[in-house]
Amino acid sequence: MPAMNYKETLNLPKTDFPMKGNLPKAEPEILASWKKERLYTKLRTLRKGSPRFVLHDGPPYANGDIHMGHALNKILKDLIVKYKTMQGFDAPYLPGWDCHGMPIEHALFERLGKKKDEIDRVLFREKAKAFALDFVERQKGQFERLGVFGDWEHPYLTLDPKYEARVIHVFKELSLKEYIYRRKKPVYWCPSCETALAEAEVEYEEREDPSLFVKFKIPAPPFKKGAKEAFFFVIWTTTPWTLPANLAVALHPEKSYAVVKGKEENERWIMAAERLSAVSASLGLPADPEIVTTQEGERFVGTAYNRPFSKEEGKVLMSDFVSMEEGTGIVHIAPGHGEEDYFLGLRNQLPIFSPVDEEGRFNDEVPVPSLKGKKVFEANTDILRMLKTQKALLHENSVTHPYPHCWRCKQPILFRATEQWFLNVEKEDLRKRLLGATESVKWIPAFGKSRIQGMLKTRPDWCLSRQRYWGTPIPVVYCGQCHAPVQERPFFEKVERIIASEGTDAWFKRGLEDFLPKGFRCRCGGTIFQKEEDILDVWFDSGVSYEAVLKTHPELTYPASLYLEGSDQHRGWFQVSLIPAVANDGFAPYREVLTHGFVMDGEGLKMSKSRGNVVSPLEVLKTYGADILRLWVFSCQYGDDVRISDEILQRTAEAYRKIRNTFKYLLGNLYDFKEKDAVPYAKMLEVDRWALLVLGRLVQEATEAMDRYAFHRAHQAIYRFCVIDLSSFYLDLLKDRLYTFNSGSLERRSGQTALFHILEVLSRILAPVLSFTMEEVNRARPVSSENRDRAGGISSIHEARWPSCPAEWIDEALEERWETLLKLREGALKAIEAFRMAGKCGSSLEVAVHLLLNRKGTLDWLENYTETLAMLLIVSEVAVEPIEAVPSQKRIPELPDLGIEIRRAPGKKCSRCWNWRTTVGKDPDHPELCDRCASVVGALKL
Repeated sequence: MPAMNYKETLNLPKTDFPMKGNLPKAEPEILASWKKERLYTKLRTLRKGSPRFVLHDGPPYANGDIHMGHALNKILKDLIVKYKTMQGFDAPYLPGWDCHGMPIEHALFERLGKKKDEIDRVLFREKAKAFALDFVERQKGQFERLGVFGDWEHPYLTLDPKYEARVIHVFKELSLKEYIYRRKKPVYWCPSCETALAEAEVEYEEREDPSLFVKFKIPAPPFKKGAKEAFFFVIWTTTPWTLPANLAVALHPEKSYAVVKGKEENERWIMAAERLSAVSASLGLPADPEIVTTQEGERFVGTAYNRPFSKEEGKVLMSDFVSMEEGTGIVHIAPGHGEEDYFLGLRNQLPIFSPVDEEGRFNDEVPVPSLKGKKVFEANTDILRMLKTQKALLHENSVTHPYPHCWRCKQPILFRATEQWFLNVEKEDLRKRLLGATESVKWIPAFGKSRIQGMLKTRPDWCLSRQRYWGTPIPVVYCGQCHAPVQERPFFEKVERIIASEGTDAWFKRGLEDFLPKGFRCRCGGTIFQKEEDILDVWFDSGVSYEAVLKTHPELTYPASLYLEGSDQHRGWFQVSLIPAVANDGFAPYREVLTHGFVMDGEGLKMSKSRGNVVSPLEVLKTYGADILRLWVFSCQYGDDVRISDEILQRTAEAYRKIRNTFKYLLGNLYDFKEKDAVPYAKMLEVDRWALLVLGRLVQEATEAMDRYAFHRAHQAIYRFCVIDLSSFYLDLLKDRLYTFNSGSLERRSGQTALFHILEVLSRILAPVLSFTMEEVNRARPVSSENRDRAGGISSIHEARWPSCPAEWIDEALEERWETLLKLREGALKAIEAFRMAGKCGSSLEVAVHLLLNRKGTLDWLENYTETLAMLLIVSEVAVEPIEAVPSQKRIPELPDLGIEIRRAPGKKCSRCWNWRTTVGKDPDHPELCDRCASVVGALKL
């Protein structure tokens, strides 16, 4: 008879699921179908009435295309929302945008090429709104392209009139409770942007500044009347420009101060005794300077000294903030230019003197006329020259130190005293209540709690006012007669109503009379008022999103289940949300807070255009696709800073390829399987029940990791299952049964049943991660009513529930048995490899493995596992030979009662299954086949 092509009789895998994903092309098509099917809305309908899980979105600024930090943040949020949805929660995700503030204003002024005073406020606000809305649309499409599910058609925007009205509402309530006050005090001030800044808007960068030791003359030292010598306080400063604003010096009341001989014979210099050895060399003194006398700090109370650049005298004050870690132990005090200086000045009735204007230039009040109009940092050179002329400069050097910079323009900032609006964090023990509220929150990672608590313990009052155009106005008017601010409910409520209808532009377009209740008078009787021109800190806008969003959308909950942002938001959004919520409502606006690190390049360096190391998510989408980016996020230990580079993305793409190939195998070998073909668990082959055991353990491990938001641990478990448990082991040993056994045989259907369960479970576990690819998998599954019914009639994988495994899958006795079988396999494979390296075989199917079993041992049950072991080892035969003692050279170390002996398999090679069998050639119709293959082919009646 003619030779038969036995390959045609094999059950080879068949699938349209492509080996290569071509994600940049496939993903937009899937995304379009999700939109067409209104999948997000469908998911909300499916989960309606279920327990709620609300992740409240911290709004990004609408001022540019998304960067990799955005991608990390949004994908992490999407992982959680999708996971919670699959777990059965009603988990809506309402995205939002921060549309006000300096980031947008700064970008727009750069685009217009103008400064603040060169454009009409209302006109600029119209342009800013259009600018922000344009980027909202751009970012919206970019976030959607990442595969992030949400109510993109109805996002919350901080420029929406109803949102703005809720901002006014929170300000009103805080004002009426007297948390809000106006005062002249030093604040962070950006002279480039010409506005006050909050602590959260300040970044610290290394900067080189002068380091000066300066002497202040004491006309009448308290410890020596009628002294002929000249006495001086010695101070140290790195901000020479603040010396014209000097009003006092501070000493520590409990420290000793040494009076030493200066470089000039008749000069006596005073500094802390503890600091003498540290500063002597800088001052040109001997290492052990001559001490004339030592006085306690308190001895100098009431002493006067000559202020630099002024004919007036300065005061000597006592304070325990004076440090003995640096300087001379005597601190130059300028209440208009420092937080501690300010409070010390208040306690001692000093004026809050700040001779610097909004552009950072010395104004008319500066006591040195030649400095007027000069920028303060540039004036340092003039001040040094004048100190030298006065012979007051003892030493000049430079120091590189962390210095505060503006978060937006990146320029150095000042501490400058101006009239500003503040939120009092001491009122009604608010600071203490804030710290208490953090105790009720779960912080992930746990150190987040100590971090935010440390910041809350030391934070100053919140500076709320900004001298900018683009934002929510501070709803206050001032009496023209007594100049007092009006902070009364009828006025606030009228402002709130108008803004809810027309938006905040109304404040700048309408006349003042429109906002004042009819017949309104100040408490002093005044009837003429003036509107506040400042706007609110943009952080106040976003901070009260719990009020404007969580409380006003019925599908959401207050407090939120989770806030999730970068670790810098401990001093930003987490804190500015907590403060008004606790002040007004008494509790935190969130139950859990999760933070992630920053995205760095492959070397761990910050990304910047100047370094040329920026990795753009938009470029990654074009080259690799969103699922590669999502898998990268899933694999990251996001609690620390994370790295990304082309090399890292290539590794991620390779990991993705292995996972995708696993699904290709699963789908290809289920082409003829329907659920009615499934073998009951009890009748499945043991190796297939072991596969379900491992699958069940994966479900347990992945679920625990996802519950803890430990995504990298879930990734490790899934990758290990796909690449090691499946591809390198189970799927490899399954091929013989799948390809060569009768298509309807128990052996083949048992294996397919396991594959079916693996496909169902694994595609669901990976759906929150590889959202596009798992949708492809869902669509590529063999279509049958049984399959669809099992999936609950779903059209999208994202409608499915998170998998759970039947209790029978977790068979601990089977698990223990298979631990032994896998140890045996490891030892046998080493012996087979040695046999092959000796040139005694090519393929492992040419091998017969003989197990030498100790008669007195406990492994006699292996005699029933010869067929299973042949599959495990991918050999043609396994035989068990009980013996009295196992030779030491043939023992498996982990199984001392067992030895391995490798021999050539008897018989001939079957042309169909490639196993070596003694039955090959015994069927005259199929002389090239073994008895098993001859039976299968014969049944086909070819």
